[in-house]
Amino acid sequence: MNIRIYNARLLIMNNSMEITCGEIMIHKNRIVYAGESDTPQAKQLQTKTCWDREIDAEGNLIMPGFKNAHTHSAMTFLRSYADDLPLAEWLNQQVFPMEAKLTAEDIYHLSKLAILEYLSGGITANFDMYLTPDTIARASIDCGFRTVMTGALNDFSQSLEEMERWYQTYNESDSLISFQLGFHAEYTTSLEKIEGVAALAEKYQAPVYMHNSETKSEVAGCIQRHGMTPTALFDKLGIYNYGGGGYHCVYMTEEDLDIFRKRNAWVVTNPGSNAKLASGIAPIQTMLDRGVNLAIGTDGPASNNCLDMFREMFLVTGLAKLREEDASAVNADQVLAMAISGGARAMCLPDCDSLLPGKYADLVMIDLHQPNMQPINNITKNLVYSGSKANVKMTMVNGKILYEAGAYNVGTPEEEIYAKVNEIMERFR
Repeated sequence: MNIRIYNARLLIMNNSMEITCGEIMIHKNRIVYAGESDTPQAKQLQTKTCWDREIDAEGNLIMPGFKNAHTHSAMTFLRSYADDLPLAEWLNQQVFPMEAKLTAEDIYHLSKLAILEYLSGGITANFDMYLTPDTIARASIDCGFRTVMTGALNDFSQSLEEMERWYQTYNESDSLISFQLGFHAEYTTSLEKIEGVAALAEKYQAPVYMHNSETKSEVAGCIQRHGMTPTALFDKLGIYNYGGGGYHCVYMTEEDLDIFRKRNAWVVTNPGSNAKLASGIAPIQTMLDRGVNLAIGTDGPASNNCLDMFREMFLVTGLAKLREEDASAVNADQVLAMAISGGARAMCLPDCDSLLPGKYADLVMIDLHQPNMQPINNITKNLVYSGSKANVKMTMVNGKILYEAGAYNVGTPEEEIYAKVNEIMERFR
């Protein structure tokens, strides 16, 4: 489709947080123009293009969609199921036993539920680590959503052979789907398997992703087993030779941060999950000061329990200010960049980081005509400090409007999705 959105404020994010007034034009799944309405190029496109739809933004903000750079989408089935428990008890006595009951088809339906939540919150892509990539990919394609998957290899599920097949298959099949190498964590994955992942990374010159240094006990256990931190171990094994990233990264040494900077790896911080599970507060200001790449993820809906990037953004900056005892730490523009362009780059989605011509049309309309967005003193600070999912008026992925004014366009009625996931839970009770 050809879609023109005019009378808009635009946050293009071309290495700047400047907001301009104008319009954005989309041809099929790509942006062809974003800027002022009265330029010669704009006027030519306005008059010579046959528009399938022209939308008056009414002064609202158009910006690139949020990128949820770490999640486990299908864990929607455990939302509010086993809360307020110590981490080890929650994971070993509640999460793992319930996950063992899941079928691949269950994960398909549970992933679709998460996609609805992503869309209503302005998230246009997710970085999903879960058990059955084949059905996760099918759910995303059926909904028209963009998903980057990563391997969840550990000593209990998946294999190096499967991961290589997924890597070959899903980086060639559909523009909405891609796959990156990954494993669950050092404490769940044997050294032999991690070395196997490093060999695949070398073979494909590919980045690798995993949970890293989420808790004190995780880091202490790795030091006891290997005489070094998880990050140092991974670097020694060649895991980060081609970049990649770590999820959580709460307990990082100076050496760890130097490795991340040197390897151009990404820290994906998950403040909501880390707070709820009492894991700790990541040293975000220190990471920024040392030039470490940063992105933001929600983690899964079992540990968060909300797939909400507005809440995560506020927690990133709020907890950083508290940790540093400095209200100037980690400013709003830095956090917004982490949630949008940082996430896109961490997820190897360079065509989704801005509204520049040629980029994918993955964008969001933010309703500024609401009390929490007024007065318009500073829109980017409003987004981080007072914004909410209620401000998301429209979400477009790959040039297709999938959510607008409370209505979804994902091929399946939302009530049907809700009924299916509740049916799955009834089977488990």
